[in-house]
Amino acid sequence: MQTIIENAQKTCVEEGVKLTPKRENILIAIIKAGEAVSAYELAEVYRELYKQPIPAMSVYRILDFLVELSLVHKLTSANKYIACSHISCSHNHEIPQFLICEECQSVTEIGVKNNVIEELRGSVEKTGFKLTTQQLELKGICANCQ
Repeated sequence: MQTIIENAQKTCVEEGVKLTPKRENILIAIIKAGEAVSAYELAEVYRELYKQPIPAMSVYRILDFLVELSLVHKLTSANKYIACSHISCSHNHEIPQFLICEECQSVTEIGVKNNVIEELRGSVEKTGFKLTTQQLELKGICANCQ
């Protein structure tokens, strides 16, 4: 956990922002949740871990901050959040995509090569449609549920 916090602090310094104690605690709470969670579920995890309540609106603001820094990912289709699986790494990764199990709701983060996303973007933009996100959320059945 210490490596994760150190990398998060480094990212914040590079971006000229601060990882306040509440932001750090929310990051720790989402990691400890171990699964994709909503802001309200995360507020409950936070309350259990730190023995103090935190308003859902504060959680949303902190999550927006963590998403902006790519420490956390938002799963738009489920309106839930998950810690980046590469959060403890300090090198560049492929573009994150998510495999969501329709049975158990587990989420697996995979990387897709930049050229694949660029090819997809090119195909989409030929139709006159402009992508606002590179994130894909693919639903299926995980190996454990098959």
